Amino acid sequence: MNLLPASRLPASRLTAALLTAALGLAALLPGTAFAQGFAAYISPPRFEVQADAGKPLRQVLEIQHVGQQKGNYRVYTADWTFNADNAVSFSTELAPDSCRPWVALERRELSIEPGARYRFRFEISPPAGTPPRECRFALMVEGLDPAKVQGAISFPVGGRIGVIVYAAIGGAAPQLAISTLQVSPVNGQPTATLDVRNTGNAHGRLEGFVNGTDAAGARFEMAPADLPILPGETRRIALIPVAENGQTVPDIRFPLQVKGSLEWGANRLPLDARFAP
Repeated sequence: MNLLPASRLPASRLTAALLTAALGLAALLPGTAFAQGFAAYISPPRFEVQADAGKPLRQVLEIQHVGQQKGNYRVYTADWTFNADNAVSFSTELAPDSCRPWVALERRELSIEPGARYRFRFEISPPAGTPPRECRFALMVEGLDPAKVQGAISFPVGGRIGVIVYAAIGGAAPQLAISTLQVSPVNGQPTATLDVRNTGNAHGRLEGFVNGTDAAGARFEMAPADLPILPGETRRIALIPVAENGQTVPDIRFPLQVKGSLEWGANRLPLDARFAP
């Protein structure tokens, strides 16, 4: 089966503004979307793959339709930006230096029976001679079925979800370093945060656990928020207490002392710091 150049697909009708906002962070985290006119599990939640210039790389996205009626979907690509407030913005307009022209999709639209799964193929073909860089784009899965709301009044409601694809070409890799430490408000609560700079040519993520001790002597493990740090940017990453055995996340009484090492890939970032508002 021939794949279709993604750059030739028609621009989507971006009809579900509220759902799109709610699904912005879901594009970077595990992907599941439910809405009137749209009910699907998307797997995997994101792609992080290695690619070589001049060689096509084929991948598969699985879509499971969980609605009670046959589901109709449109699949297309989009460029995206990750804003300072950690919200994701999608655009069907080609961004400068977009790699979406390298992407081919299996088809434009598909129908899936209730409870069925569809393995959707796409291909990334970096041109020969492409220097090391990261190709980033979103695969958008949009529901096409209208839904009735508010009694007998019918509105076209098209939910959508974006699956982010990161393809590191020619060995592109991140280079992360902690620049500053501070206490910042996160969801209205004072939170230990790290400003992390990426001077590499691919995105990276902080991982691992560190030990925290607060002013009351409470001890707990902490982990960095699972957010991407894109090349050339500095991202504020929260250190979050880890709740054990389903317990609620403990409240922190500052000042907070944190010790341990965080990781990105095979690299370690030692951390021995005091956080105070």
